[in-house]
Amino acid sequence: MPIPTEPLPAFPPGFLWGAAASAFQTEGAADADGKGPSGWDAFAAAGRIKDGADAARGTGFHDRFSEDVALLAGLGADVFRFSVSWPRVVPGGSGPVNARGLDFYDRLVDELRAHGITPAPTLYHWDTPLPLDEAGGWLRRDTAERFAEYAAAVAARLTDRVPLWMTVNEPAEVTLLGYALGEHAPGRKLLFDALPAAHHQLLAHGLALQALRAAGATDIGLAVSHSPVWTAGDSDEDRFAAELYDTVTNRLFADPLLTGAYPDGFAELMPGPVADDLTVIAKPLDFYGVNYYHPMLVGAPAPDALDGFAGVGMPAELPFGLREIAADERTDFGWPVVPDGLRELLVSLKDRYGDRLPPVVVTENGCSYDGIDDQPRIAFLDAHLRSLHEAMTSGVDVRGYFTWSLTDNIEWAEGASQRFGLVHVDYETLRRTPKASYAWYRDVIAEQKRRGGQ
Repeated sequence: MPIPTEPLPAFPPGFLWGAAASAFQTEGAADADGKGPSGWDAFAAAGRIKDGADAARGTGFHDRFSEDVALLAGLGADVFRFSVSWPRVVPGGSGPVNARGLDFYDRLVDELRAHGITPAPTLYHWDTPLPLDEAGGWLRRDTAERFAEYAAAVAARLTDRVPLWMTVNEPAEVTLLGYALGEHAPGRKLLFDALPAAHHQLLAHGLALQALRAAGATDIGLAVSHSPVWTAGDSDEDRFAAELYDTVTNRLFADPLLTGAYPDGFAELMPGPVADDLTVIAKPLDFYGVNYYHPMLVGAPAPDALDGFAGVGMPAELPFGLREIAADERTDFGWPVVPDGLRELLVSLKDRYGDRLPPVVVTENGCSYDGIDDQPRIAFLDAHLRSLHEAMTSGVDVRGYFTWSLTDNIEWAEGASQRFGLVHVDYETLRRTPKASYAWYRDVIAEQKRRGGQ
């Protein structure tokens, strides 16, 4: 994909430019500060990370955060989206709060603010404390209640300096990959019996939002993954499969948050006092975080359906099958590069939810490419920012864009094999080397701020 020679269109003054990361993927220091193990630590110890990457070491962010904050400052970033490790703060998942764990985030927040960067923590980016995982994890209502207690503890320490919060990240991926298909921690293969995990994460979000509001937080959202779903064929079976896939990956999460109701037929599959829970889940958001990577092409189950997508197996008994999208470009992960999918997605969210859709922040968008001179990443980001601008000119209220990710990191079950960072990490030495895309993004941010008078 060639990089256009004309500059990006101007984004509005005050638009937030940032980068993102998560605790499990970067922090390391698995035994520091009194941190307890997470379900992902156990998953890695069981050999489930494909290349054997040392997730306990990560990228060394815990010990080198000042270096990474300096890299953010060098970008001119307005915001850094990071996650707080629940087992670093509450090692047992419930019970005593670990003050030494909170001290780390205190230092990180102060370092960001000292460089003029807004801290934007995500309270849950998949690292459930191991004792809770072993007791059933997100299948149990108790996990949502324990999450609210943890959220209150973090908020009590940080809300005086943190204006921007996210509760949970990608509840769909946790439900589908962790509980339905077993490809991520905790490795359960429950298929549609995984639905309680979706409900309890949404409830956890609502309870955490209440805790954050009580502590004085004023700008709260969450990060939800969304993909346009394209129908693979013209048959009724293909249309049914695509609609069902769209429901369980997109609407199952957005509908309760934005309308206070589950899609037809799903409320009765959820546990607990669902109607009461929905009043908590649907409390007003200050912004809606959208993570976008690529569309999905879906049809009826068929022999030519993909056996897996980017390493994720799809059992034959599911009522839909994935097809490979024809694309001129693919990332090193094998994902199709479809920049216009971001515009399509954002416009479709606005069309579907209307005034119930809060202002949007693109909380993740990025790609895996190897190499320091990563021209394909520059082309990817450039094209997606143009697509984002088109969505904004079509009437979608977008307030910010965070690329995934600041540095290379442990890409969950794929380990160190997939490099999403603007900054290269040598996993032997943990040395950081800014890539060509880092310089490009730095220049984009500077030019946008110059044009916007910021």
